[in-house]
Amino acid sequence: MNVMKMLKQAQAMQEKMQQVQAELGQREVEFSAGGGVVTATAKGDGSIAKIRIDPKVVDPSDVGMLEDLVLAAVEGALGKARDMMGEEMGKVTKPLGIPGMNLPLGL
Repeated sequence: MNVMKMLKQAQAMQEKMQQVQAELGQREVEFSAGGGVVTATAKGDGSIAKIRIDPKVVDPSDVGMLEDLVLAAVEGALGKARDMMGEEMGKVTKPLGIPGMNLPLGL
């Protein structure tokens, strides 16, 4: 294979990956825990955008349960964000024949 052609393909892939990463930073996924009483929203770049807690579950005598629900919602939302990123990056790398390229979110 022509080295110049490979370099051009690599550069095009890098540019496309940067574009996809920027787009993913704007997309959001949600995950709820406890039957929807705690919802975490993550962005495609791996950051947490917001956490919503139903006021009915705020019980000062059972903070541990609330902490567990928040943790479950955050972990679920980040998992969905990683899945979304892997899917979108796979679309970029598939034409170059790079199977299963799964880029970490740095988490």
